[in-house]
Amino acid sequence: MGTPDVFGVLRPRESDIVKLPLEVVVAEIKTDSAQLITAFGQACAYKLFSHRSYLVVPRDSSPDDIGRLDALCVIFGIGLIVFSAKVPDTPDYEIRVRASKHEPDMFYVNQNIKLVAEELGL
Repeated sequence: MGTPDVFGVLRPRESDIVKLPLEVVVAEIKTDSAQLITAFGQACAYKLFSHRSYLVVPRDSSPDDIGRLDALCVIFGIGLIVFSAKVPDTPDYEIRVRASKHEPDMFYVNQNIKLVAEELGL
């Protein structure tokens, strides 16, 4: 299993009265339309150690491919975001499917958090 392109942690602030539990959110980003199904597989694999997983693909991908990804993302609880890859200054992100929250395997959460803990300030 590879490393997600984006690895984020939502955590409560010290000032919060009701502290929500820590949540790991990841994203696999593709800037071209090649290997979109492989990218979907990566996003699925990241559910092992994240509470939410997103797949981010170029808006100009084949409509058939985006349609298939849309359906697969709904079925598997993966978030789907499309963006304008050809205009990096204004990517114009659009959430097509929101990721479902689920409980990952905490062994793998801890294993992966250790890899990025310093960068995340944990």
